[in-house]
Amino acid sequence: MQIFYRPRITGLGNTDPQHAQGHCSLTGVLRRFVLACCLLNAVLFVTGCASTPKMEEFVPPVYPPPPADPRFIYERTLKFSSNVEDFTTGDAIKLFATGESRKIQTLVKPYGVAVYRGRVYVTDTVDREVMVFDIPGKRFFIIGDRAPGALQKPHGIAVSQARQEVYVCDSSTKRVMVYDLDGKFLRSLGSKEIFDRPTGVAVSPDGSKVYVVDTGGLASSHHVVVVLDSISGKVLQTIGSRGSKPGQFNLPLLDAVAPDGTLYVVDGGNFRVEVFNPDGSFKFKFGSVGRLPGQFARPKGIATDPQGNIYVVDTAFGNFQIFNPKGQLLMFIGNRGEAAEPGKYMLPAGIAVDEDGRIYVVDQFFRKVDVFRPYTLKRTEGYAGVLEPRK
Repeated sequence: MQIFYRPRITGLGNTDPQHAQGHCSLTGVLRRFVLACCLLNAVLFVTGCASTPKMEEFVPPVYPPPPADPRFIYERTLKFSSNVEDFTTGDAIKLFATGESRKIQTLVKPYGVAVYRGRVYVTDTVDREVMVFDIPGKRFFIIGDRAPGALQKPHGIAVSQARQEVYVCDSSTKRVMVYDLDGKFLRSLGSKEIFDRPTGVAVSPDGSKVYVVDTGGLASSHHVVVVLDSISGKVLQTIGSRGSKPGQFNLPLLDAVAPDGTLYVVDGGNFRVEVFNPDGSFKFKFGSVGRLPGQFARPKGIATDPQGNIYVVDTAFGNFQIFNPKGQLLMFIGNRGEAAEPGKYMLPAGIAVDEDGRIYVVDQFFRKVDVFRPYTLKRTEGYAGVLEPRK
């Protein structure tokens, strides 16, 4: 919260009643000018005062920690609209002069995340919308907060690079809502006749197919992945059935598609990830129930990177594990924590990896999105590269 002290200004002009009317407008202008100057001086004093005690420099954690060679480094956290909006000293003076306050929006209960060229799309199940952190554009905006295309309970989200469209899985309306990159509603796919409780969505590399995870429920047998035509919404295929055999699901949650078209599905109730060929045929599975590296206790979010590696969030572990395309464990990042510190999670959910290898992981409890970048990638490089703020 920003609190500005408004000094009382006296002695501006002649206060004789017979001159008051003539000096009224001039006094108002001078008053605003002096107030603005006071604010500017305060800002300069706070930012430049040599007597201000120096805070301990933050050292971003690296993963894996020393003495191993680092592969990823914590970069930033997205939580408020102010994390990306370009707000200058001039903007602060304008707001103060007009008496207005800065409007800052925050994540309430984020779930899924998708990224396209530095734009971070985050579903919020409580605010019933998608919050967009446009890092290179230095702006923040909302999708799905009004008709047409209003959302009720958005969960999974995906961006088609081929079609440049955003797909949002709405478990309440039992539809997939489709928008352009700026949030304009385009169409909806599916219906309550097709889905029981849709939660996850992924798109084929060419943008022609949409893979929707239908979680079903404890009393439902509809634990499947429904493949839709991305334009017409026609059902092209249904993958899986309820069970524990290879190719079957028990409470599947989210899914992801690799650059080669391979489909990965988090099979939550069976504590594993199931892998399918682009034609929907079963390929292999990896993971089992347990608390050892490479095992799962409560798997939820999943993503792939440009090299085909797989990233799986485990809510119980409070981390995400990274596997190669064969399902072999490479490393993990994060652990459970009671404070919203970098790499600390209580209820991690969705995860995404962008074109440059940056990782974005959502935590519902701490209401944040942590961002990690490859250690060899500079802070200013890539679509989400962080530049110095404009003065």
